[in-house]
Amino acid sequence: MSKVYGQGAGAVHALREVSMQFRRGGFTAVMGPSGSGKSTFLHCAAGLDRPTSGRVRLAGQDLAALTQKELTILRRRRIGFVFQAFNLLPSLTVEQNITLPQRLAGRRADKAWLAEIVERTGLTARLRHLPAQLSGGQQQRVAIARALVARPEVVFADEPTGALDSTTGSEVLGLFRHVVNGLGQTVIMVTHDPIAASHADRVYFLADGGFAEVLERPTPERVAERMTLLGRR
Repeated sequence: MSKVYGQGAGAVHALREVSMQFRRGGFTAVMGPSGSGKSTFLHCAAGLDRPTSGRVRLAGQDLAALTQKELTILRRRRIGFVFQAFNLLPSLTVEQNITLPQRLAGRRADKAWLAEIVERTGLTARLRHLPAQLSGGQQQRVAIARALVARPEVVFADEPTGALDSTTGSEVLGLFRHVVNGLGQTVIMVTHDPIAASHADRVYFLADGGFAEVLERPTPERVAERMTLLGRR
């Protein structure tokens, strides 16, 4: 798929014919230098934005063929998204923010699963707090719990550990690994952190809006080496 902003001489090619496939039940990291198109790719893949050309398919479903209402329903039921800016509602408590997607879909959250993700994200003592009463790292954990509560088929995460300390970040990455290995969910994570990327099964690298390469069985050292090479290019 490709994504172009603007027209004519001022057009910006954020994505250039990027083609990727993500297998069900896998954990994939997407990396690249600043301006490489990582966030644009994630937004298009999750149905939050439409590519200028090309197609995005989820389990065989062409997202471009859906109406806006159908796309909204699909995102609520089958897609979880962790926003870099958290996107929490300030008037709702932590628990209400976490369960909001379920309530909008007319469903009740599974109490056992809700309790597990709340514990794993370290939010048990914060459920009655408002977002303004939380640190940036705690707000990020709420956003992650919200993305997981509906057990979506695929979770898209935009820098999910960027605002977290190393201990909490490790716990969150462990939770992603749990939903992949234990529940068969798919996680696609944009990150700049080689250590975070090393938790994934593979890493896709973007450069200048295009696909650069893929790294299987990543380690922090191998990821950092690839990023250094891409930066020099």
